[in-house]
Amino acid sequence: MIYFIYGEDSYRSKKKLEDIIEGYKKVHKSGLNLLYVDAKKADFKDLSGNFKIVSMFAEKKLIVLKNLFSAKGGPDSGWQEEFLEDIKNIEKTKDIVIVFEGGNVDQRIKFFKALQKHAKCQEFKFLQPAMLRKWIVQEFEKSKTKIDFNAQDLLLNFVGTDLWQMANEINKLSNYKKGSIIEREDVELLVRPSIGNDIFKTIDALASKNKKQALTLLHKHIENGDNCLYLISMFAYQFKTLLIIKELQEQKKPLTSSGLHPFVVRKSSYLCSQFSFEQLKKIYQKIFQVDLDIKTGK
Repeated sequence: MIYFIYGEDSYRSKKKLEDIIEGYKKVHKSGLNLLYVDAKKADFKDLSGNFKIVSMFAEKKLIVLKNLFSAKGGPDSGWQEEFLEDIKNIEKTKDIVIVFEGGNVDQRIKFFKALQKHAKCQEFKFLQPAMLRKWIVQEFEKSKTKIDFNAQDLLLNFVGTDLWQMANEINKLSNYKKGSIIEREDVELLVRPSIGNDIFKTIDALASKNKKQALTLLHKHIENGDNCLYLISMFAYQFKTLLIIKELQEQKKPLTSSGLHPFVVRKSSYLCSQFSFEQLKKIYQKIFQVDLDIKTGK
């Protein structure tokens, strides 16, 4: 049996993997048949060899296979081709193979499509705002602590969608007010905003039309001494990117022809859905005019 766990939300995907391993250990206490194979360090024979070894006490093996999409030797390593050749045999075995990728994978390639067909797949995307709030509440409840809505709001503004940092902050706040209710003042006291020079969070908030978050982040940038001309230039760059992507979408042309990095294209494609082409044109023109007026002393 094959399981395929992947996705951009590496925190939840890793947690899922840990839960499966813990469940296996409870049933198979010896731990002798829990095996790890890292495709960056090993060859395919290291995986296939494990199937030939008879397990003690007739236990099922649990084989965790990592980094198959970035295997040792790169695309020409042979890992993916050899795995595909043997995938039907692996699928039928009584043992469990978990293909784990802690991040995004190329969904266009033959290997990904084969895994979709032969494996039980679970993709972990970043949580949308409503689901992220729900996740935060549930994490606090695990430590018998609650958080009020205003504190949630501030925590989200300070941390964003990074669940690795969010989990640390939740742990810190829960220990501080064990069994009580977390309030806004507690977040202000204990949580340091992860703003720094991360202009992209502010741009995303603007593009997503989240006025409250955009203004909060904008004030943080100004308080931290970020130059206003720098901020405007970054806003101009982002909306110009959205304009390029939106135009290609409307003309039904491939987005790869934009010449932009695939990550930028993917992220901008989602933000483009928030605007019409005409709206983006007007916004970009206004930003350009403000920049021009500043530089010409108007």
